[in-house]
Amino acid sequence: MSAELISILVLVVVFVIATTRSINMGALAFAAAYGVGELVADFDADKIFAGFPGDLFVVLVGVTYLFAIARANGTTDWLVHASIRLVRGRVVLIPWVMFVLTGALTAIGAVSPAAVAIVAPIALSFAARYQISPLLMGAMVVHGAQGGGFSPISIYGTIVNGIVEREKLPGNEIALFLASLVVNLVIAGVVFVLFGGLKLRNDESVTETVSVSSTVSSAGSAPSSAGAGDDTKSAPEGPEADRKKDPSKEKPSAEPEDDTTRLNPARTATLAALVALVVAVLAFDLDAGLTSITLAVLLSTCWPEDSRNAVSQIAWPTVLLICGVLTYVGVLDEMGTIDWAGKGVSDIGVPLLSAVLLCYIGALVSAFASSVGIMGALIPLAVPFLAQGEIGAVGMVAALAVSATVVDVSPFSTNGALVLAAAPGVDRERFFRQLMMYGGIVVAVVPAVVWLALVVPGWG
Repeated sequence: MSAELISILVLVVVFVIATTRSINMGALAFAAAYGVGELVADFDADKIFAGFPGDLFVVLVGVTYLFAIARANGTTDWLVHASIRLVRGRVVLIPWVMFVLTGALTAIGAVSPAAVAIVAPIALSFAARYQISPLLMGAMVVHGAQGGGFSPISIYGTIVNGIVEREKLPGNEIALFLASLVVNLVIAGVVFVLFGGLKLRNDESVTETVSVSSTVSSAGSAPSSAGAGDDTKSAPEGPEADRKKDPSKEKPSAEPEDDTTRLNPARTATLAALVALVVAVLAFDLDAGLTSITLAVLLSTCWPEDSRNAVSQIAWPTVLLICGVLTYVGVLDEMGTIDWAGKGVSDIGVPLLSAVLLCYIGALVSAFASSVGIMGALIPLAVPFLAQGEIGAVGMVAALAVSATVVDVSPFSTNGALVLAAAPGVDRERFFRQLMMYGGIVVAVVPAVVWLALVVPGWG
């Protein structure tokens, strides 16, 4: 049995054990990386650790640290209320606002994980407050990022178009961008329908919550006029209405819910830090993780009481899980397992079959590794059968690009890991399984769909 095949079988065993036993998959993956690296590939410790995703570790820690402080001082609550006011209480629009926002960020040049790192904590805080499915909100954020990810001026678009030019293949920048945008928009629409988005449209309890929040806040500031100028026809019924009519039953204005509509110095500084994070990442191309940690430390120094427990709120189990799995994937890459699988597919000799298998390999491997790295490896592997002229290069490149990025909602990818780490107040093991199942469905379905839509017709 070849070393490459052994390494794949060990990965399967890791999944089985982690699924059937209550063991962190990251810890299992570290053990597997050590065992396969030392016993099968004859790697030393330095070579095994070469696959440790230090940059992702810092991003996960930094972003969750910064937003833990933002949650502690009420900044995320303020942003949630600001979002409600922006869409005039129509909560149904918020998932689409997040989709468009992350898509716009990546389309103008943000790296996809950076855009998700900025938007996901706010989006998922909103989802937690208004009982929106975190899977729905997380998927909208990630698919939004990938929807804009292949614009001609984006990072992904520039890289793929550069590979196409280097390999002397026919290219079409607009077709690549539109293919990714349309696929992710369709998936977002399906997710929105399946995971309760339409129910928000007629969910009176959500609208009532928004109305009551604003009413209680104004009542707390001017109780004497609470009933004088209000339209009694629109007043909520039940306990909240009783609370409004009877000031003694009103919630104290010092409670966090009442105070979320106001800015104080700590929240103002935190908002400035979030803006600085966006500017640093987008305008100056600084590392999102290091920038986040630096800003979090500055806020902690100024307001230690708000950040006293922030470090403990960093998603350490998620950090262990992601870093362990990606370290093992790094061992696979160093062993040549990924190249071995790709070359085996490209040597089949049936172009259409090779094309769909390459799309599946791109999707599967990208769910655990760098999307850009996979595209950089798979597009050159497709050159031999593209040269035969039986398959259109534009459609094939677009299919590979979409297949390798649409699966980034997987909890093992950078974007999926950020979503998992950013979700407040959830059962992380359950949410992890949801993301893993959803990512598995995307891996199983999307490559075949884009192959049928883009490769089989022979575009380009």
